[in-house]
Amino acid sequence: MSLRDSHTLPLSLLVAAGLFIAPLAVLGQLAGTPTDNLNLRYANGIAAIVEDRIITVDDIRREVGPLIPEIQKTSRNEKEFNEKLEALQEDVVQNLIDRVLIVKDFYKDEKRRVPASYIDNQIAETIITQFDGDRSKFLAYLRARGISQRDYRKEQEEDMIYGYMRQQQSKSASTVSPVKIEAFYKEHKDSFYHEDRVHLRLIQIARTPEDTDDTLRTKAADIMGELVAGADFGDLARKYSSDSRKGKGGDWGWQRRSDLRMEFSDVIFALEKGQRSEPLIMPEGAFMFLTEDRKHAGVLPIDEVRPDIERALIQQGSRQATERWLEKLRRNAYVKHF
Repeated sequence: MSLRDSHTLPLSLLVAAGLFIAPLAVLGQLAGTPTDNLNLRYANGIAAIVEDRIITVDDIRREVGPLIPEIQKTSRNEKEFNEKLEALQEDVVQNLIDRVLIVKDFYKDEKRRVPASYIDNQIAETIITQFDGDRSKFLAYLRARGISQRDYRKEQEEDMIYGYMRQQQSKSASTVSPVKIEAFYKEHKDSFYHEDRVHLRLIQIARTPEDTDDTLRTKAADIMGELVAGADFGDLARKYSSDSRKGKGGDWGWQRRSDLRMEFSDVIFALEKGQRSEPLIMPEGAFMFLTEDRKHAGVLPIDEVRPDIERALIQQGSRQATERWLEKLRRNAYVKHF
């Protein structure tokens, strides 16, 4: 089939980030991991049969292995670790089953093809990133797994198909009507309540061992004089401030009242948009604040949260559309669990 054929997959869709099934583990990645009990759960080494494909214990280990260290870190005891591991194994089995069904669905259209050059490029990138560009290491990996280069090409092709088909389902739910957004906003209005917030800039003059409150006031008064004369607050913060955001002109972004110490919040939240405070003398030094913007407590207007609602509804719609699609594929397939 020609690369210009309308059924040939666009490269940008095939290699879309985050849509491929987890990459295969490199040699030795599973060494030293705790017992996964898969041989006990699946005595014959087979976890499931999907159509004419067998999902083996080794298939599961290859997907689960890289995730075991994270489960170990987040588990408080052996019982919790085993529960999380078993749940992950169940998810992996279902994902591997769905992968077979998705690939089958792709090939229902006999005109569809993945260009050989796309697979070549993916394998070449894998050799570079996972095997340090050493083809002999890559071939040793294949031998250790007991598969041929042809088998590996097939795996890569199916990974690309899996990613492409999942993305197509996600795209089908990529539009949300304004009516749905407004209905969601009205139904969940309380969740859009926010505290008092200010977009804060500050200048801090650190107290030295020699400084008294009076010397700090003098230093702060000199800076205030420059502000009154028209100097930019951010420029002076970069020049004089000793806080960690001086390189950003003392910009601390949006802050809630509850984020700040009371001594600071009482001063800062007495300011309106564009106002700056008088110097505040504290044990750490002198502080001058500028409220670049101010949002009083209340429910955010719909125009301000519309993009967030739209993203949430698109994600929700995408999940639902994908689950309906997968349920249909599962109903019409032969699947046997062991």
